[in-house]
Amino acid sequence: MSLSPHRPNFTTAWAPAKVNLYLHVGPPGPGGLHPVDSLVMFADTRAADRISARAAPQLSLSVEGPRAKQLKSAPNNLTLAAATALRDACERGGLGAALVLHKELPIAGGVGGGSSDAAATLHILNEMWGIEFGQAALERLAVQLGSDVPACVRLRPLVMRGTGERLIDAAAPDLPCVLASPGVSLETRRVFERYDQRGSNHGFRETAPPAEPDVTGFAAALGGFRNDLEAAALALCPEIDKALKLIRAQPGCLLARMSGSGPTCFGLFEDAAAAEAAAAAITRAKRKYWVRASTLRGAPAASAEDWRRIANGAYGR
Repeated sequence: MSLSPHRPNFTTAWAPAKVNLYLHVGPPGPGGLHPVDSLVMFADTRAADRISARAAPQLSLSVEGPRAKQLKSAPNNLTLAAATALRDACERGGLGAALVLHKELPIAGGVGGGSSDAAATLHILNEMWGIEFGQAALERLAVQLGSDVPACVRLRPLVMRGTGERLIDAAAPDLPCVLASPGVSLETRRVFERYDQRGSNHGFRETAPPAEPDVTGFAAALGGFRNDLEAAALALCPEIDKALKLIRAQPGCLLARMSGSGPTCFGLFEDAAAAEAAAAAITRAKRKYWVRASTLRGAPAASAEDWRRIANGAYGR
């Protein structure tokens, strides 16, 4: 493989945890897919995987870090799948890269670790290979990799709708938080199956996200939303309830909720100091938990045109 002299032959990117601040889920539609309405934000580098790529004749992937052993038995890795999809999409034979995934995030943990890895891979190889796909093209390509991958490609506060392919930029302040996983994996498929067994949300409807500009007001507004998968996940993994109670018991906690299909839970806190103190306390109490203090990164408001388009059902078409 030859690279332009203006292209890097080594590049790296963070793949942060994706947190569903709320997740409303409707009954399954054609193909068994569920419509969702979810506000998503991304952690800082304290709760993230890392992807590195170096120029090489062929595509390869090595995995390192504290979660590497858990991935060795996985038949499909989204990092390599993303690289292959990008190479196929640009129709340029001979592209290769030696990829290294440093795995920190819980596997099957409800924070989109694999999806975030795939998104970071698309971004760094798009640059390294000089493909120059725009953001919209990368998001369209990401759809084939998984319902969370397009959101991870955009990597900013947003609302996910449809089956994850309709994305609307959202406004949010920076949110000090703690992420805590009980140290067990929970398959998304199993959680959705239990959710359907318990009776799907037939009153499902899309709702505008909170708009409060400050942490306290934003967290209070989130109290009017929910994670529809939480009860199903709790039935499969009672340890989630213990994690939530432990987070809620920490001084300065404004809200505690499960993220995605679990089992990772998050707590929002008044400030970074309170989040860091809570993370330290939870780590002392539960040595087997994966715990990180972080900040969910905020962003300015979406435009009025964005919301007009989604209200008319046109966004993402």
